[in-house]
Amino acid sequence: MENKITLDTSNIKPFINQSQIDSILAEIVTVDKKLKKGKGEWGDFLGWLHLPSNTTKTLISEIKNTAQEIQKNSDILLCIGIGGSYLGARAGIEFLSPLFKRDEENFKIYFCGTNLSSDYTKDLLDIINTGKELYVNVISKSGSTTEPALAFRIIYDFMKRRYNKREIAKRIIFTTDRKKGRLKKLASKEGFRTFVIPDDVGGRFSVLSPVGLLPMACAGIDIEGLLKGAACMERYIFRCKIEENIAYQYAGIRNLLYRSAKFIEILAGFHPSLHYLLEWWKQLFAETEGKDSKAIFPAIADFTTDLHSLGQLIQEGKRNIFETFLIIDKPLNKVKIPYFKENFDELNYIYGKELDYIDKKAYQGTAQAHTSGGVPNMTIHVPERSPYYLGGIYYFFEIAVAASGYLLGINPFNQPGVEAYKNNMYKLLKRPAT
Repeated sequence: MENKITLDTSNIKPFINQSQIDSILAEIVTVDKKLKKGKGEWGDFLGWLHLPSNTTKTLISEIKNTAQEIQKNSDILLCIGIGGSYLGARAGIEFLSPLFKRDEENFKIYFCGTNLSSDYTKDLLDIINTGKELYVNVISKSGSTTEPALAFRIIYDFMKRRYNKREIAKRIIFTTDRKKGRLKKLASKEGFRTFVIPDDVGGRFSVLSPVGLLPMACAGIDIEGLLKGAACMERYIFRCKIEENIAYQYAGIRNLLYRSAKFIEILAGFHPSLHYLLEWWKQLFAETEGKDSKAIFPAIADFTTDLHSLGQLIQEGKRNIFETFLIIDKPLNKVKIPYFKENFDELNYIYGKELDYIDKKAYQGTAQAHTSGGVPNMTIHVPERSPYYLGGIYYFFEIAVAASGYLLGINPFNQPGVEAYKNNMYKLLKRPAT
């Protein structure tokens, strides 16, 4: 099986020698065994490894049928979740959808439970309180995370005033734990439909489960193509030689740069559709690696836009940064530069060139400049914006971050530090003891 997502490491060579690469590959042999056997430390949370190949036709059919029902009977799907419970789905929808939405489009997907802003919530309520038909998908394993729990309480109150009990039971869908948790308990009591988040799959690794698949199917995304691309990457990861494995190469290079005091990674895209994919990556890597006083700080940038804000710092600031560029090789559309006889802007020299051609030259020029400025960088090439390659890049990053966590010597699958701010907030709110 040939994997068409590629990793270009040519701009790493001035900073890392072959003996270092050979050394880290030897460490990755042990990491590879831990991942593929599903044994060793923290193996109980490796259920995501085979989601692409193990997702049943029955589940896919159920998700697609539910999505068709939602599209047919509503104007709005409201997805309630935070972190890994929504970022993967939003990343996919933004990656594959037109960048500008027409007002006349009938069906829309909105996200809430991502913040505690009263302004955001009131503006959303104003939108859904205009006679539009509504479905709600609440995505939370425990059902107790504060932001989505409060959002659902407010939306549930709205639904009770808008619909009768039978309609509410049809229009509220939970994606949650199989057996336990607040949402599962409420679903059993009220007859709400549920999709299961597998016990051995953590939230940030759940995009290829119903967590991500249902919202993306509602957006009209080909989830079978998505899973096919992820399964293709899964086969590639499990079959190719370690020294040829691009996910392991990426993880190993990151770790070597970390050991040489490059503590910040900037993942930069040169296409606006990548923004939420970058956000998903940021959460995946931050929550996986940031523990035991270790981690590469994951920052993101939208180039060329952010070259006009961050470019100076990256080029000449403190040399504790490295970059990974995420490049879409082939755009969906072609736009050519027009000709003006008067040449008022002196740009006739690029007349007839495609805008994407210029964008690629901006990327190449940036990579060259940052290399000469002392910033190691590598490039992940994605052939095109399609469900197939989106599935591949999801799986690529999940494998890479798991390997990175093992190389750092930390548990890649927990997030104990997330509770600190919550516990302080609960004390300030005087929450009763449970």
